[in-house]
Amino acid sequence: MSPHRPRPSVLRQLLHAESASGVTLMATAAIALMIANSPLAASYFALLSTKLGPYSALHWVNDGLMAIFFLYVGLEIKREFLDGDLATWSRRALPGLGAVGGMIVPALLFLAFTRGDPVAARGWAIPAATDIAFALGVLALLGSRAPVSLKVFLTALAILDDLGAVLIIALFYTAQLHLAALGAAAAILVVLVAMNRFGVRALWAYLLLGAGLWFATHESGIHATIAGVALALTIPLDPSPGAPESAESPLHRLEHGLTNWVSFGVAPIFGFANAGVSLEGLGLATLAAPVPLGIMAGLVLGKAVGVFGMSALAVKTRLADLPAGASWMQLFGVALLCGIGFTMSLFIGMLAYPGDDALLTQTKIGVLAGSTLAALLGAAVMAAAPRRTRVAV
Repeated sequence: MSPHRPRPSVLRQLLHAESASGVTLMATAAIALMIANSPLAASYFALLSTKLGPYSALHWVNDGLMAIFFLYVGLEIKREFLDGDLATWSRRALPGLGAVGGMIVPALLFLAFTRGDPVAARGWAIPAATDIAFALGVLALLGSRAPVSLKVFLTALAILDDLGAVLIIALFYTAQLHLAALGAAAAILVVLVAMNRFGVRALWAYLLLGAGLWFATHESGIHATIAGVALALTIPLDPSPGAPESAESPLHRLEHGLTNWVSFGVAPIFGFANAGVSLEGLGLATLAAPVPLGIMAGLVLGKAVGVFGMSALAVKTRLADLPAGASWMQLFGVALLCGIGFTMSLFIGMLAYPGDDALLTQTKIGVLAGSTLAALLGAAVMAAAPRRTRVAV
């Protein structure tokens, strides 16, 4: 590609990739759920527990592949803050306040359902996450009923939501620290930062040290996926306010290179490995347990109230404007879609209840049921909502 020829919009490519990934993720999760409740169930669970070196296949997916997912998330966060739709405080106001409300209210609802049980309460952050791919996949199915401005709003909100989830994982879901490994990880991170400061642009150098950072972080007690975000923040980005879409910086190149691998490889594999839950013997007692109820209430009610309430407050106080061409009902529909937690919610659930098969099963049931209900309600509201203007996708 000629350096003078502008590449297609980064944001538009991201929206289309995430939308298609969301549809793929839906299909993959459905397949995993069907297999886990079929005669192939034993083979499915045996495959996940197969040892590949020192760890099981499931461990490699959740700690290895998901580090790539978090690397991609980190690249999105850095680009949007420095050279995208979150580059100014005015642009951050609406999705930022929406993200804050969408994390606090679901967490409080979950804690209300699990009060008195400190073990169950460890999962308070499970309903606080939004799955950007899944939510944009639902919006994609709605076609022109979802203005582009709402897709941009949802993308920005989910990116800020991911940033909050990363901080939560680092601060609240860290195991016992091993100082030697933590020191090694810190030393590698310092080298990566120095490379950035001295203008090193060779991606292979960052990725090579990034592999070492992942290993040191994994051994330190901090979840290894944090290494992906830390590495992303050191990858050079050359902000170009005049023509951000034509930038050829290492960050842009890596993000574009990872998009399809993450959207159609990492995320669906994670969904397939973690969405399979046996429904045998499932009854009302299981669904009515505090953890599933807290997750469902948080994802469906908490997200809708938190995101819409804080977004409406931002608009009413003139801190931000309603997304162009969108109605209040459409904004509420998107707030409901933010209750699709799936990938990040399942991931936080694994960190909250390590080794507790009963609570992990309840978590999966709550996440699947809550995310499905949020998707159906959000799609129904969006389909019924009046449109202020017809905006092409």
